[in-house]
Amino acid sequence: MVIKVFLASASGSTAIKKKQQDVVGFLEALKVDYTQLDIACNEDNRMWMRENVPEEKKPPNGIPLPPQIFNEEDYCGDYETFFDAKEDNLVYSFLGLPPPPGSKEVPVVERNGNAHGEEEQVADGEEERGEGNEEEVADGETAEDEVAQGDGEEDTDGITEETQAQAEDAEGEEEEEEQEEEDLQSEEEEELRQLEEEEEAEAQEEEEEAE
Repeated sequence: MVIKVFLASASGSTAIKKKQQDVVGFLEALKVDYTQLDIACNEDNRMWMRENVPEEKKPPNGIPLPPQIFNEEDYCGDYETFFDAKEDNLVYSFLGLPPPPGSKEVPVVERNGNAHGEEEQVADGEEERGEGNEEEVADGETAEDEVAQGDGEEDTDGITEETQAQAEDAEGEEEEEEQEEEDLQSEEEEELRQLEEEEEAEAQEEEEEAE
């Protein structure tokens, strides 16, 4: 199985270049065999990539941007899904490869089996602890309720102001993130448009020379 990474070697977008370097650098660090396929200089590569990226994974304009990652003919994902897999230590699962000996990553089947067994052990332990703690909790609830009723009225105003401030900060951060994503998308779309115009110009020059 060969991992295919579709890249744009002539990309003028700093964001695209950084994403491509991150993917390639991490694959090399893991010593994963992969092949780089340039979509900027090879029209066949570009068309194959566009046709084989699933529709639900394409952006609104229908043109997927590099880097795009495949395992032979099977689509693995783009930079965002690759980054998420790297953060979760699931890169081999993302690539459809078995983790090598000594890897911290657990195969999917084994991981699911262990998780099921651990859930049963945790549930049994919680039931035992719950039975022992029920009486202690019941004795302490009355005193805690009385204290909580006295403190609740004093804390309400402060909590409301703090919650409102946090909500405003969150809205501001979301707006900034949305603006950054829009700027990046515009930059990448412009880069692809320029690449296509350059290729069309080269094709016209070749036709004129042929004539």
